[in-house]
Amino acid sequence: MESVGKIHPSTLSAKDLHWHILWDKDKCTLCGRCTAVCPLRAIELGVHQKREITVKLGLMEKPGNVYSVYHGIDQVTEPAHACIGCGMCTQVCPNSAIYPVLNEEIDKLRYHTNSGGEPRRRGGRRNDAGSLLDRIKFIRISMLTDPALDAGRHEFELRTLLGRILPPEEMIEASRGNSWMPPVREIYPLIIGAMSFGALSPNMWEGLQMGVAYLNEEIGMPVRISTGEGGCPPRLLRSRFLKYVILQIASGYFGWDEIIHALPEMKEDPCAIEIKYGQGAKPGDGGLLMWYKVNKLIAAIRGVPEGVSLPSPPTHQTKYSIEESVAKMIQSMYMAWGFRVPVYPKISATTTSLAVLNNLARNPYAAALAIDGEDGGTGAAYNVSMNHMGHPIASNIRDAYLNLVKIGKQNEIPVFAGGGVGKNGNLAANAAALIMLGASGIQIGKYIMQAAAGCVGSETDRCNICNIGRCPKGITSQDPRLYRRLNPEDVAQRVVDVFLSFDSELKKILAPLGRSTSLPIGMSDAIGIDDYHAARRLQIKHVV
Repeated sequence: MESVGKIHPSTLSAKDLHWHILWDKDKCTLCGRCTAVCPLRAIELGVHQKREITVKLGLMEKPGNVYSVYHGIDQVTEPAHACIGCGMCTQVCPNSAIYPVLNEEIDKLRYHTNSGGEPRRRGGRRNDAGSLLDRIKFIRISMLTDPALDAGRHEFELRTLLGRILPPEEMIEASRGNSWMPPVREIYPLIIGAMSFGALSPNMWEGLQMGVAYLNEEIGMPVRISTGEGGCPPRLLRSRFLKYVILQIASGYFGWDEIIHALPEMKEDPCAIEIKYGQGAKPGDGGLLMWYKVNKLIAAIRGVPEGVSLPSPPTHQTKYSIEESVAKMIQSMYMAWGFRVPVYPKISATTTSLAVLNNLARNPYAAALAIDGEDGGTGAAYNVSMNHMGHPIASNIRDAYLNLVKIGKQNEIPVFAGGGVGKNGNLAANAAALIMLGASGIQIGKYIMQAAAGCVGSETDRCNICNIGRCPKGITSQDPRLYRRLNPEDVAQRVVDVFLSFDSELKKILAPLGRSTSLPIGMSDAIGIDDYHAARRLQIKHVV
């Protein structure tokens, strides 16, 4: 503790912090709820002294001072406990006596965020609030739609395929038993993307799995969820619900010992195997689970010591190229499940995406390709990666689809898009735009954290501490004090609500287009944009 009166380069006042706390003495009853709920312990009970000047009658008497002592709320100014503006104190205060306020001055924490030579890590957001997808309009309306497909009476089902679709002549030969038929899954076009058991809290992860199981078994909507890197609980591997799960393997191979050991006892095959080579939040980097989150349970599942940081290598260290990966890794995963489960890679959106796609197109074992755009990512990424690295998903997915058209394989290799879809709330419209640009399905992660669990992070750098495990909502924390705030059943209910509303909105977009039998994949004549240069880049109509 610094002695009173000493000033160092690290000395801060409450006004220097990115967020400062406003506290109303007259409203506060000192109940202590705000200090108890604060995830970073940014506020504490303090003793205050108030000076009052008293003036007595008569000119000969000098004014006197009276000091009164009272208890109140102090804001901690140490950078490790700096307020993140999550507003949990405001939510629990019965008298609205406290709330955080954003400091409009330039960020004065740069000295601290770069201390030790480490660049700043941030979880969950980038500061770019704009979205090209939000500007795309649906302009081709059929005048002869079926009345049964009018708004409010949509009866058709939305489905897409995950797996390699053979050309007609090869499919006929395979059906006669003359060759191998690649496994194909009929799934819902909206997939819950990779968020690992470890990055998410146990309650959040369980709630997502419960919601997906309900959608499949009670509503008949074949929704799938990716585990992310880090394996999954052993009971899920040995349950019938595994068929709704896409198991991800990444460059760290965390959790895969448990998966391989569970193979003989699996009651169901997983939906698919996703091999992660890159992600949208930090293209070219591997994953990172910081030591804050590696508790006893996570360490046991991942097969590592407790309390150590778990960075994944930037690339799969045993593979030299994507060609070698297809020849070895993808085929070995097929062999592990007897060639019954689709296997596909996930890459970050870059200008090299087309090279990867072309290599996959030449090999029948590549079931699909998932591309994660620059706005993707819910975990621990560096500021510079979040703000300055990556490729927008709209143009990247369009290039991929047009490339498949050139080589005549646009109906053979599904391409799934992710990264910032619905980040301004327009999930169905963004998804429809990407499908018409060429995507076979959409992956979401950040949106489901916001919609299903009430993530309070924002583009103004509010909260955004997913990486250090202090999430005030308990979404990305492994601290029982925090994640017990989250009810898995409430998360499951919200997941169901999100998918039902998405289904309704997407049908309201597709029905007027006259598309009720299949997804309008690559139907670019149905969309337009008011930006001339964007229209030329995406090869869609320019509308003003």
